[in-house]
Amino acid sequence: MKVNAVYEMFSEGLYVRHFKIPNKIVDKLSKDGKKRILCTVANHPYFHAAFMPDGKGGFYIMLNKEKEKNFKLVLGQSYKLSLEKDNSKYGMHLPEEFEELLYQDPEGEAIFETLTDGKKRNLIHLVAVPKTSKTRLKKAVVILDYLKDVNGKLDFKELMQAFKDNA
Repeated sequence: MKVNAVYEMFSEGLYVRHFKIPNKIVDKLSKDGKKRILCTVANHPYFHAAFMPDGKGGFYIMLNKEKEKNFKLVLGQSYKLSLEKDNSKYGMHLPEEFEELLYQDPEGEAIFETLTDGKKRNLIHLVAVPKTSKTRLKKAVVILDYLKDVNGKLDFKELMQAFKDNA
């Protein structure tokens, strides 16, 4: 689905940079209740995103500063967006290191799969951020070991400490 949207920032509350998306498009792409999408801005590579409620009955797609910089976005300027339903298992790209570890560790995978979709995405993001495969794998191992130790009762403070303890 194509849409023109202005790149803007909320003036109060969360000062999030975003594109407002018309409700009719949100309704069409989230009939199943899932608001995860693939978004392409202009001719840049797509990225995984979600329709976020603005608290006033509307929806927006949030962008981080890295995408703003890479896409050379300018506040107040209109851009062509291409939006499509994200049918991926987790609503984001799963790094191959984490995918392979989940495959090799059925107990860890079973516990990981009991988490909410949002917690899964947070953990996947923690693995995806490092630039080297070695570091991604190390983070994935710490996450699965931690989840098994706490039987899936995820506490992000404890997990951050586990990363420090295994540095």
